[in-house]
Amino acid sequence: MNIQEDPVPLPSAPPKQLSPNLTLQPPLSRRGHGPGLLLVLPDNMVLDKTKETLDPPPLQKWAEEGYSVVEVRMPAPATATGSAEPGSGSGSGFSVLFEIQQGLEALKALAECDVKDKFGLIVYDANILSNEDIISLSTIPEIVGIASYGGDVAIYNSSNNNNNSKPPKLLHLPGKDIATVTPTDNGHLAIHKYPDAKSPNFVIPQHADFIPSAAAVAHTRTLSFLKSKIGGPLFDLEAIWDEHTYFEFGDRSVAKTMGTMVQEPYVNHVPTMTGGIGRDRLTTFYRHHFIFNNPDDTYIELLSRTVGIDRIVDEFIFSFTHDKMIDWLIPTIPPTNRPVRLPMVSIVNVRGDRLYHEHIWWDQAGLLRQLGLLPEYLPFPYLYPLADDGAPGKGRIFEYKVPVAGTEAAEKLRDEGSVESNGMIGGVGVREVRQ
Repeated sequence: MNIQEDPVPLPSAPPKQLSPNLTLQPPLSRRGHGPGLLLVLPDNMVLDKTKETLDPPPLQKWAEEGYSVVEVRMPAPATATGSAEPGSGSGSGFSVLFEIQQGLEALKALAECDVKDKFGLIVYDANILSNEDIISLSTIPEIVGIASYGGDVAIYNSSNNNNNSKPPKLLHLPGKDIATVTPTDNGHLAIHKYPDAKSPNFVIPQHADFIPSAAAVAHTRTLSFLKSKIGGPLFDLEAIWDEHTYFEFGDRSVAKTMGTMVQEPYVNHVPTMTGGIGRDRLTTFYRHHFIFNNPDDTYIELLSRTVGIDRIVDEFIFSFTHDKMIDWLIPTIPPTNRPVRLPMVSIVNVRGDRLYHEHIWWDQAGLLRQLGLLPEYLPFPYLYPLADDGAPGKGRIFEYKVPVAGTEAAEKLRDEGSVESNGMIGGVGVREVRQ
């Protein structure tokens, strides 16, 4: 156990500028190789990293997912909303088909690109493409799936009907004016709607229309779509998460724990809002408030695990003796030496073969009850019209029974028959305090 360790080196693969419009980025995963993906973006889209969010620009984000990526920047005059004019990028002598073909050749020549005959394509703001562009891109045999932010449903349906290759397409449609479009997935065209999004740029962290929640959902949908068409990259998310928790609770190594995470990760323990945003602050949190801050008898009993395309959801019981101050779990409270069995839920987002973020939940009131810090009754500070004489309770003191469970919550979660259901329903909820 060494509180001061050298950091574990992170994946490093600098992007290569192939031409004014093309950038090649090898995978930024620990594995170091993966299938190919092409991104089409307007050249006026600002992609500089911002301090407002940890979400990286698309080129870095998809490389962290394990893809070999080519970014195509396409001329597109901006409108007042920050989106491109429909079909505006197809003029000025620019050929998106030519640039995509050049990008495909670059990916095929890249040693780290381990699939040479199947590629994915993501169009950020489909307004930059003309109808002819969309149909032309659908004829490239190596492209096995196209995801698009914005776009004309009729044109994308037409592109499926007018060619033999028919790569499946995924549309993310922003705005409240798409109410007539029905979300669907017929095997060739899948449609998802985002009514609160003002433009296709809701997934771009640097854009004023960025919506973190919608962007996260759209990214997961796109990732699931691409992996199903290209066949990868596939990672063992359980092994990645188990490795991370071993370094946290078993090896107790800050450096190795951080080595399992992306360039800029974050952790949020929701009830106490403890954790860290970004590598520097999260490293400090792990070093001074978490990894060396857990009781020696800490034990995690896994009850269920759900594994998605980029997430793991665990139900577990976190057991320990409160024999030291635990900053992240119950900050500022001195040891009570009480045993605790606390139900918890963790939602872990894995990007490629490294963790991006963790959201950890538990019942803080239940923890306080187990530590003897939450009484069975607390003052009821409102008028109580159900007093015996019908009076509104003015000048009288009432208290309510706190509807919070202690260790029995963990027991019932572990064995549903160990505690009777609905025990808190009925009975006396508020009582008068006799003085």
